[in-house]
Amino acid sequence: MMLDFVFNAMVTLLVTIDPIGLAPLFVTLTRGMDKAERREVAIRACAIGFCILLVFGLGGQTFLDALGITLPAFRIAGGLLLFWLAFEMVFEKRAERRSRGASRAIDKDHIKNVAVFPLAIPLIAGPGAISAMVLLAHEASDTAGWAGTGALIGVLAGMVTACLAVFLLAGRIERLLGDTGRIILTRLLGVILSALAVQFVADGVTQLVVNAGQVVL
Repeated sequence: MMLDFVFNAMVTLLVTIDPIGLAPLFVTLTRGMDKAERREVAIRACAIGFCILLVFGLGGQTFLDALGITLPAFRIAGGLLLFWLAFEMVFEKRAERRSRGASRAIDKDHIKNVAVFPLAIPLIAGPGAISAMVLLAHEASDTAGWAGTGALIGVLAGMVTACLAVFLLAGRIERLLGDTGRIILTRLLGVILSALAVQFVADGVTQLVVNAGQVVL
């Protein structure tokens, strides 16, 4: 029973967090940073993402209810923010701003901001991963009590560690791509990210409509 739960938790979090899929996004978002700055962003983003998912795993639905936030609303908000980021990636708005400030070094505030949004939220700790943690926490408690909860925290730590490992290899990925590859990848990922954002919004709206219909009935 415990082994089945651990395997299911690993697969679920692997799909929802998708460490490998975050690698090219990390390369794009940390463009212009040196190795030390990228390492700081990676560690900070993974630490924040882990803490957020851990809070939702331990607090679950109670935490959301206390804030008056539903998962569909969180999904819609995350989708809108991701769409804004995708728009900037496709039309190189980020590059324009950076070229205007090329003489200015990347400051600590920028590093902290990138680590929090969009890396920690909503790419690592996104609506899918948060929903998965809430559901898996209930299953863990029902399966093996505190032992199940401990196993879930271990699985989560493993997934976040995988994200960190992927992020730390981002410099090599960027060197392989070169300038032309980076430009192509940035725009391609912008289009993909915009589609993901629209899907987040669509899923959130659908769930809100379903919930409203259930209330009426």
